[in-house]
Amino acid sequence: METISLDTVESTNLYVKTHIDELSDMTVVHAQKQSNGRGRLQRKWVDLGEGNLFLTFVLKPSNMFSNIYSNLTQYLAVVLCRVLENYGLKPEIKWPNDVLVNGKKIAGILSETVMQGSLFKGLALGIGVNLRADNESVKLVKDKDITALNMEINKDVDTGAFREDLCSYFFSEYNNFLNRGFELIQDDYILRACFLGKEITVKLFNSELKGVAKSITGNGELVLIDKNNKEFVLTIGDIL
Repeated sequence: METISLDTVESTNLYVKTHIDELSDMTVVHAQKQSNGRGRLQRKWVDLGEGNLFLTFVLKPSNMFSNIYSNLTQYLAVVLCRVLENYGLKPEIKWPNDVLVNGKKIAGILSETVMQGSLFKGLALGIGVNLRADNESVKLVKDKDITALNMEINKDVDTGAFREDLCSYFFSEYNNFLNRGFELIQDDYILRACFLGKEITVKLFNSELKGVAKSITGNGELVLIDKNNKEFVLTIGDIL
């Protein structure tokens, strides 16, 4: 694993996408600050200050895109939960890859595919984790309840040690995941799912779908049952 440390960038994902040809497979790019971090569906990821984690995995598993790669964000969510559990927390996952602690979001995960024509160049799998914040800084995020690790455990967090743990956990099962896909983490994912059996609303681009979250398929999809008992299998969306 090669590590690249940066000072300030727009986002680590953008850096990786721009330099994808010169970056080796399984390189880790992290930065002290991000000026324009993004989450899923073009949401802005607010920089809460120094000591937080901004990191992107450079992944080049093949020259052809595989559907398994779409589940890497869910794999990373499970990995993050395992790391947070080492701090005595009980994190939960909100489909597809939001990680919550005490009902508040603590991390953002975004995977972006880099293509050159029909050639698959690689993935920029990015994650931002709130490790250091205070009550005033978390109020900067208006549309979501968020938290930070130091606020949950009431003590400072060593960013470098957290980063090393996350990377170690990620790569320990990464090759196994490429062989087995979501099946490898399905039980762990469901064990931490906070939405199953509940009535939820899922945002689907320009529409919303309401129903009960029935299950998660072997491909990581959400099975939703609406009020007319009609079943929907969702591959993308956000639980509101």
